[in-house]
Amino acid sequence: MARFDLELLLIFDEIYKTRNVTKAADNLGLPQSTVSIGLGKLRAAFDDQLFVRTARGMEPTPRAQNALAHVRQSVASLQSALAERPVFDPAGSDREFRICMTDISVVVLLPTLLNHLREVGPGIKLDVSSISPDSPADLEQGLVDLAVGFMPHLEAGFYQQKLFDQDFICLVATEHPRIGATLTREDLEREGHLVIRSSGTGHSIVDKVLAREGIRRNVVLHMPSFLGVAHIVSQTDYVAIVPHRYGAAMVGRENIRLLAPPVALPSFAVKQHWHERYHEDASNRWLRQVMAQLFSH
Repeated sequence: MARFDLELLLIFDEIYKTRNVTKAADNLGLPQSTVSIGLGKLRAAFDDQLFVRTARGMEPTPRAQNALAHVRQSVASLQSALAERPVFDPAGSDREFRICMTDISVVVLLPTLLNHLREVGPGIKLDVSSISPDSPADLEQGLVDLAVGFMPHLEAGFYQQKLFDQDFICLVATEHPRIGATLTREDLEREGHLVIRSSGTGHSIVDKVLAREGIRRNVVLHMPSFLGVAHIVSQTDYVAIVPHRYGAAMVGRENIRLLAPPVALPSFAVKQHWHERYHEDASNRWLRQVMAQLFSH
């Protein structure tokens, strides 16, 4: 059975229909020798002659007659499986998508995604987790469908698509007592800083550039995520360097100002990442298209 293939089943069916090896070969577009060899394999597999030469042609044996319905059903099933390209219908789906993303994406992207899903797929659910060192393995194993953020160290086997470029901005309180309309190097070194250690945000770029520029920050608070950063800045004299989209989203919610950093900080690409195992999956493909439609610009 391990060596049985679709071609043998097609040969069986065509000989049954034509009662002739030569006609079967012509109809299948195969050399006659291939059909003859295939018939030999079929006879060996069934341990039966299957088709016997008579004056009327190659007549089927009782074993071949009994097998015909099963052979044709198998051919139809295989052809259907090979031809079918599943289509995902969001309107009728109750699929739960699992996405890992940064806390910034939770604040900036997730509300837009949720509102869109409510319109096009009200039964669709999301399970959101944080990007972590385990995220690549989770994508590979299918525990997560999509990762959204900055993941530059993915190895072979992953696809990625850029959604947008992200740069950095500085947050300070609206009524900061010492910082005016612009932020200087002296301001940056003098004031206390909030520093966030969060995977997938590209924030390590900031540390490298400031070190190269010889700027030493007075870090008074390390935080595990960006959630709450804007509120703390609004209530203190501290400075925080954050991705621009997060800062822009927080300006209308907290008493903070956005100021350009005194040194050029490079941007980084926010991408969606997925494993090649799920590249052709219809539902995952639809989700990636939605993400690109909503956020790729």
